[in-house]
Amino acid sequence: MSRPRALILGCAGPDLTTEERAFFRDADPLGFILFARNIDTVERARRLVDDLRSCVARSDAPVLIDQEGGRVARLRPPNWRKAPPARLLGDLYARNPEQGLEATRLNSRLLAADVASIGCDVDCLPVLDIAFPETHAVIGDRAYADRPEPVAALGRAAAEGLLAEGVMPVIKHIPGHGRATVDSHEALPTVTASRAELERTDFVPFQLLSDLPWAMTGHLLFEAIDPKECITVSAGAVQDVIRTHIGFDGLLLSDDLSMQALGGSLGDRAARALAAGCDVALHCNGKMPEMVEIVGRTGPMTEAAGRRFQAGRSFLARHRAPVGGRGLADAARRVAELLPEWG
Repeated sequence: MSRPRALILGCAGPDLTTEERAFFRDADPLGFILFARNIDTVERARRLVDDLRSCVARSDAPVLIDQEGGRVARLRPPNWRKAPPARLLGDLYARNPEQGLEATRLNSRLLAADVASIGCDVDCLPVLDIAFPETHAVIGDRAYADRPEPVAALGRAAAEGLLAEGVMPVIKHIPGHGRATVDSHEALPTVTASRAELERTDFVPFQLLSDLPWAMTGHLLFEAIDPKECITVSAGAVQDVIRTHIGFDGLLLSDDLSMQALGGSLGDRAARALAAGCDVALHCNGKMPEMVEIVGRTGPMTEAAGRRFQAGRSFLARHRAPVGGRGLADAARRVAELLPEWG
């Protein structure tokens, strides 16, 4: 059986066009990602997810979404719950670590239930970036804390909640986006910290959660790692830092190829990311001309990428322990008790 193309793609709106259906059928990407532009009612979003999987004739094709809580939430009221940002959970942890972990784990079960309500099975969470004084607002309150240990502890709790409800977590933005002082959607952040400092701080949460199955790169240039290339397109950095020092051997996704931190054409960006060691390239905006160009420069997933993908499926199956409707209702009540200041 042939392997799908090493891509995850977006679509333009809440319903597939005839052109998109034919394109996705022929391109056969590994999976898809949804954004706010794709979300209307629960029923319509669920139909879109079913249609996307039908295009590639794989009922288990992964469909991703960024449902972190706070300002990064594609599923919003009134159809879905308003979830707290990571920083609020981190503040609770700072006051009471046991309660902070409990709230984070339960909150992620609830996030997973919302994600699963439309058929998505991958949530791009937890964010393992550390909040530094210079951290750009693009991360901001998406970071749990300003030290690696609480970030790792809360990230682990978040991942456990998602896994328990059958949703794949994605640790991001490996090997750490916290030192970025510009928005990587607009420009390439350059990090000047020494390798020793990065190993003491930024890299630590990813090391501690390196057993998790999926990760997403950050588009940053670390002068101490590779002074010429962004991590996503640096073969040396991917192998040296992500695979060896951090020890991550799961499925590695690029961050969105359309972000301006990456130079060159869209097709070039995709080819460079995959050549550098990303298992799958991610393109989010659903613009057909860009997707056509990217598909023309990419091929099937490698054998190693296929192995990592299947290992992730097995990992998820082993950790799944859903609590059912009553358990989720209890979780919502407990989160409200632990975070009375939210919502």
